[in-house]
Amino acid sequence: MTASRAPRDNYNAVWIIFFILGLGTLLPWNFFMTATMYFTSRLNEKSSNSTANLTAEGGESHNVLQSKFNNVMTLCAMVPLLVFTCLNSFIHQRIPQKLRISGSLMVIFVVFLLTAVFVKVDIEPVPFFTLTMIKIVCINSFGAVLQGSLFGLAGILPASYTTPIMSGQGLAGIFAAFSMICALATGSELQDSAFGYFITACVVILLAIVSYLVLPRMLTLIDFYFVSFLESAAEKLPVVNLVDDEPSPGVSVFNIFKQVKHRRCVRTPIWVTALSVCFIFTVTIGIFPAVTVEVKSTVENKEWDTYFIPVACFLLFNLMDWAGRSLTALCMWPGQNSRWLPALVCLRVVFIPLFMLCNVEPRHYLPVLFHHDAWYIIFMIFFSFSNGYLASLCMCFGPKKVKQHEAETAGAVMAFFLSLGLALGAALSFAFRAMV
Repeated sequence: MTASRAPRDNYNAVWIIFFILGLGTLLPWNFFMTATMYFTSRLNEKSSNSTANLTAEGGESHNVLQSKFNNVMTLCAMVPLLVFTCLNSFIHQRIPQKLRISGSLMVIFVVFLLTAVFVKVDIEPVPFFTLTMIKIVCINSFGAVLQGSLFGLAGILPASYTTPIMSGQGLAGIFAAFSMICALATGSELQDSAFGYFITACVVILLAIVSYLVLPRMLTLIDFYFVSFLESAAEKLPVVNLVDDEPSPGVSVFNIFKQVKHRRCVRTPIWVTALSVCFIFTVTIGIFPAVTVEVKSTVENKEWDTYFIPVACFLLFNLMDWAGRSLTALCMWPGQNSRWLPALVCLRVVFIPLFMLCNVEPRHYLPVLFHHDAWYIIFMIFFSFSNGYLASLCMCFGPKKVKQHEAETAGAVMAFFLSLGLALGAALSFAFRAMV
């Protein structure tokens, strides 16, 4: 049985479904972060609790909850994301895939629906803060299970089916950045903008749920690849339907790191690819947006100054990141066993000092070597494109470095290292910003 005899993916339906599912994994959380100003504005009200408000030096009322919101949000997002992605790597064999994916989508949908409702409800700052953090924990916990399960499913299929997931996630960032710019341009109230974000997120999640429910209709194509790869594997295992309610065959998470040789060629072990994707996101999140968002335009134009960060930072990053992720559908260079891939990943560390030496304000230690906005934009283009392209390559190649019946576990493990990179980057971002 060969790929040339595979049933056709009519109208690229399976590819589109994976794209929508990828969009559904990140767009809700991107919109949630885009609405940060809305959340902090709700916490700016004076509270009867004397510990909730302090008086700043200028005599203005400064809300402690508001000042701590971003730090606590990062903690409540990264810890559950990392923990549940790790757990999914082990428990995915015991919990049916359909429950993990559709159940996670349903929980996230309910959370965002409630968030949209609460926009219209007056809540005291302390209960609102607590409720918001609980929602963040829920979104990232179930989002971790969703993402890990999705990459696990794609890992069993050809590498080209991981690309739409990565591309969909990249497009989610573009939507969020574009929405931010539109809100600035129209002068919309924070409450109205936030409500629009959350309702849009609900629609996208519903679309993802429907898409996943349609996936069983594509079983002929999916089962073909599963059976084809099993027949070429050294071990014969019972065929398992990828979208039914049966758990996956038992596979040790640690065993998948031991496979190095393949026939006469030396295969780059999966741990190299896993560490590569971890390092990619450690560098990216370490510098973006903690440092990049603090760069000030040197062009004396008030309107450009207003849109500089939304356009040159957020929109440009997400556009080029999406372009890089999507390019792997056409080109996959360097190959999965090439030493160029980890080498290029390591070279991305150069972007850390490059952005630090841009016009970041305030600054205390480093000089400004790249004054003009053009330098910042050039760095951002290569920084974001390399992030999307190299990360997508790693996620595509990872599950192909193990035996076929271990591919789902390998996909979940790759998702864990991706999340680990996000967590490490978030932790290092404080140090990188302090060094400037």
